[in-house]
Amino acid sequence: MPGPVPKRSDQRRRRNEPAGPALVKAEAGKTPAVPRASGDWHPIAKRWFQSLKDSGQAQFYEQSDWLTAVYVAEAMSRNLGQSKFSAQLFQGVMSAMTDLLTTAGARRRARVELEREVSGEGPAEAARVTLMDAYRKAAGGAGTT
Repeated sequence: MPGPVPKRSDQRRRRNEPAGPALVKAEAGKTPAVPRASGDWHPIAKRWFQSLKDSGQAQFYEQSDWLTAVYVAEAMSRNLGQSKFSAQLFQGVMSAMTDLLTTAGARRRARVELEREVSGEGPAEAARVTLMDAYRKAAGGAGTT
């Protein structure tokens, strides 16, 4: 999907179905075996690969996605281990990371939203309430207790 990163569904004003091609569904393969990180990889590549295992989008990964992630971690490790950093290899790694939905923007473009269970009021909600209280006070105290 070209263009800017879409907003989350709860931040959009219009809730109607987006225009575009119809969704095609197919049966998933067998439950994938998650490969182990190589001991030879650069520490950053190991941490990135481990973060995939702990991330919500991993529930959508098939075996081919995990093997793509191994390849990306290997390329990342080689680039980080070189004396001269390759911008072209970096761009390739970032592109593959986007294909694996490793950023919030990539997930929103693919229309995937991960939600975290939150107990109680989150910081965003607390800020919203505080802001509304400030507006009420500025407007003459209507609705304040």
